[in-house]
Amino acid sequence: MVAQGRRNKEQGAKTKILKVLGFALILVLVNVIAQFAYTRIDFTKEKRFTLTEKTKETLRQNKNEVIVTVFLDGDMPSAFKRLRNATKDMLADYKAYSKANFKVVYVNPISGLTVNEQDTVIQHLYEMGIRPTNINIKTDAGFSEKLVFPMALIESNGKRMPVKLLQNLGGEASNYDESINNSIKNLEYVFTSSLKKVISGYNPRIGFTEGNGEPNDNYLYDAMSSLSDSYVVGRVNLDSMTKQGLDSLKMLVIAKPLRAFTEAQKYKINYFVMKGGHVLWSIDQVRMELDSLRSGRSFMAANNSLNLDDMLFEYGARVNYNIIADVNCAEIPVATGGPRGDIQMAPWLYYPVLLPDTSNSVVKNLDNIKAEFASTVDTIGSRNVSKRIILTTSPYNKVYTSPKMFNLQMVDEQPTQKEFTNAPKSVGVLLEGSFKSVFLNRPIPEGIREQFDLPAQSKPAKMIVLGDGDIFRNQVSADGSPFPLGFDRYTQQNFGNKALLLNIADYFTNEDNLIALRNKEVTVRPLDKTLVRTEKTKWQLVNTVLPILLLICFAIFQHYYRKHKYAR
Repeated sequence: MVAQGRRNKEQGAKTKILKVLGFALILVLVNVIAQFAYTRIDFTKEKRFTLTEKTKETLRQNKNEVIVTVFLDGDMPSAFKRLRNATKDMLADYKAYSKANFKVVYVNPISGLTVNEQDTVIQHLYEMGIRPTNINIKTDAGFSEKLVFPMALIESNGKRMPVKLLQNLGGEASNYDESINNSIKNLEYVFTSSLKKVISGYNPRIGFTEGNGEPNDNYLYDAMSSLSDSYVVGRVNLDSMTKQGLDSLKMLVIAKPLRAFTEAQKYKINYFVMKGGHVLWSIDQVRMELDSLRSGRSFMAANNSLNLDDMLFEYGARVNYNIIADVNCAEIPVATGGPRGDIQMAPWLYYPVLLPDTSNSVVKNLDNIKAEFASTVDTIGSRNVSKRIILTTSPYNKVYTSPKMFNLQMVDEQPTQKEFTNAPKSVGVLLEGSFKSVFLNRPIPEGIREQFDLPAQSKPAKMIVLGDGDIFRNQVSADGSPFPLGFDRYTQQNFGNKALLLNIADYFTNEDNLIALRNKEVTVRPLDKTLVRTEKTKWQLVNTVLPILLLICFAIFQHYYRKHKYAR
């Protein structure tokens, strides 16, 4: 019996050792397999933690070491912590899928420095394109200011590019949560598009025309500045622009010209289109400015003579000589005439708020677009060119033909339902395909001194025609400081004008169509702030006291259970 018991005991010990060795062997095998086959399971409904195939392909094809420095670190408000944590999750996936060495570093660049040292570091980072954001933090005592760096820097193959993590920041602190939610949605796009530019070393060139009465750099500051984060951006004078200069451009922006284009200028634009260049037309067919009405006088809205109708008609679009009034409109400040010169906001029917077509990737997930004295845009039959409407009015609109008299007293007009119930009008159209040359079988205009080869049909090209010249013009303060594009200084409201411009630039210049990453759906489910505030103490107690009570109860139960068990 004793020998049998000893054998059973030895057999049991061997079994335990085999189980331990088997478990260890399984762990080793799992880790070995994980070195060669990375996978993860994403249980979120919208697959927020799953990289797209375009990103995975970019990471697999890269052979050079990549270093990503994230400056969003240290103590910061909870909203920015969410952005930092989302960035960490995203870059962990990038590192896992990358075939080359992918290093991620998190730093707080001004931590532990004196004021003078901080100024030096901030200036150095600013020269690299890393710009801080001064945020207002609401506390029990009021508001306090804090400097954060919602930026990253990608370095590879001797090149580097700053990455802006915080998108569409408005003018007030209450917008931080909304801005950060939008930023989290765009993280994969900003990192992948920036990574491709660093790897390839290619930054497309975008030119804003000048010389035909277009707004100066101050009014186009944020449009050009926002694009310059990812592109080489500058002004283009068509009179002096050479063939070589046009060949170097990828995209041409014609924003709010006021003077007619010469035939020589049109010839150069046509050459740019024929070689496969992409053009963004933002045109005022009717001239009227709100500032002209501030004096209290009436002004006539007259037609602009831009000499572009034949070009646009041949390409497949027509900007009409009319002005849209829409019940869905922006507000303007109006003096009430009181003794203190009081100002109040009032709806202005002639500043329509345009609605993006959510089925089109160029404008998908965009906020509404603010326009000023906009005109309708029609599509014209043109072979080999597809046409899609991307911006429309609301169904509560009315169209006035030009000329039309305007004055500020019109702010008191009350639109009637019968007059303002119409089908939505198109204000922006996307044209894609092979465009017919406007100068086919026509003589070369006077002033063209170089040899331009003009085929009958263009290479595949894209155009967007907008019936408003102010869509990409930012507001400017009294001291000349520009406001962000799409931000209304009077209502403190953000519109989608900047995002529209960035989307168009991405769609025009990126052959891989990375704009699909910008349209990735990520549902952010924030906590109810009112509920958090009222039940904060209760849940703090639950999370601190309850675990201790459960541990004490378990210890008491274990004590009496052991006492009862061994007492027998």
